[in-house]
Amino acid sequence: MAGERVKPLIVLVGATAVGKTQIALEIAQAVDGEIVGADSRQVYQGMAIGTAQPTAEQRVLVPHHLVDFIAPDDNLSLARYQRLAYSAIDDIQARGKVPLLVGGTGQYVTAVVEGWTIPEVPPNEALRAELELFASQDEASRLTLYERLRTVDPEATVNIHPNNIRRVIRALEVYHETGIPFSHFQRKNPPAYAVLELGVELERQTLYERADLRVDLMLRDGFLDEVKALLEAGYHPDLPSMSGIGYQQLVRYLQGALTLDAAVIETKHATHDFIRRQLTWFRKYQTHFLWHNVEQVNSALIVNRCVDWLEG
Repeated sequence: MAGERVKPLIVLVGATAVGKTQIALEIAQAVDGEIVGADSRQVYQGMAIGTAQPTAEQRVLVPHHLVDFIAPDDNLSLARYQRLAYSAIDDIQARGKVPLLVGGTGQYVTAVVEGWTIPEVPPNEALRAELELFASQDEASRLTLYERLRTVDPEATVNIHPNNIRRVIRALEVYHETGIPFSHFQRKNPPAYAVLELGVELERQTLYERADLRVDLMLRDGFLDEVKALLEAGYHPDLPSMSGIGYQQLVRYLQGALTLDAAVIETKHATHDFIRRQLTWFRKYQTHFLWHNVEQVNSALIVNRCVDWLEG
């Protein structure tokens, strides 16, 4: 890239428990880079264990942005995340360093790299509460909302999974407030970055096993105490942040609705479901991302690919 004016951005994606954090650290140290988080759960303060945030030691090794920076009752819309990500990337580039966009939230990554035009429509809390209450009744109610969205905005349902009820409700909310389909706002205006797009992967069963082990390690490291502290601080169990995998199950345990063993089993099953949804999203990346099975290639190969790309 010698002689080019376009500034670089390295993107690294992969499913939960694949090992993105360590590989991102190695890349960043090799290229004098800084990491911009693309994880919708790691943004929250006080939730370091359950969201597997980079440790304090890792953040000393490499600066991280958009991790551990908002309160659990704050609302981070996709549009706000995108703005913050562009600001962080531009700041890193302006200081002569290389930004790495790293995470497992495919929608965050795509919104940044493709330059989605996202509706700046504030939440309609009354409508949202009404739809959430309806959706909470049963599976049939959730599917009814999804079909309602398909009626007014079929294009949106191509990219929104029926189980992602928050996104379904948001799309309906935008249509209700503007009369314009949610999908129409998502025009693309890609930023002027030179982008190296990398993915790391493992066989699905291996991912499940690693994710299960990580749940056990989280509990060993104080996950339950973290959930207790959030509740004692006044954060309501119905907050979007508290709906994260593991948090909702441990809250139910603390409320007496589940045994601890049942909460752990549910957490592991929910993590498997989440991994499946991540892999479904990442199928969109198969043609233009360079994918590496981390059991078949050494991380040094991925690091060297980044170094060569920057020097090429």
